[in-house]
Amino acid sequence: MKPLILILCLLAAPVWAVEPDEILEDPALEARARSLSKGLRCMVCRNESIDESNADLARDLRLLVRERLVAGDSDREVIAYVVDRYGEFVLLRPTGTGSNLALWLAGPAMLVAALGVSAVYLRRRSNLQGRGENLSEDEEARLKEILEE
Repeated sequence: MKPLILILCLLAAPVWAVEPDEILEDPALEARARSLSKGLRCMVCRNESIDESNADLARDLRLLVRERLVAGDSDREVIAYVVDRYGEFVLLRPTGTGSNLALWLAGPAMLVAALGVSAVYLRRRSNLQGRGENLSEDEEARLKEILEE
């Protein structure tokens, strides 16, 4: 029973990140704030969203998102405001445009290049192995002597 309670507490930990004084009275705005918060990175925790993080900066960002929503900003405007302030690193899923496009394409390009280099290497290696089969009798005898030493 105790391990089950511990597991449930650990799974519910991200729910505790949003404090009661942060929650908006309007359920629709709160739902929008929660969905936006799940896409923004905590600058302290790095791989957690601000919705999951207990860091002070994450709390400030959650409050900022809610302020912008109460002020009447659309979801895009809120995200643009946060990105303008903190940079694109704050997005858990960065855009695939501009300088990020090079980063998105670098992985597949490196894979294709590695496959090409491997294919060339294996082809040359198989060509070199084929040449060793045509040894004269003297060369075969010398090779046997070297291998026995």
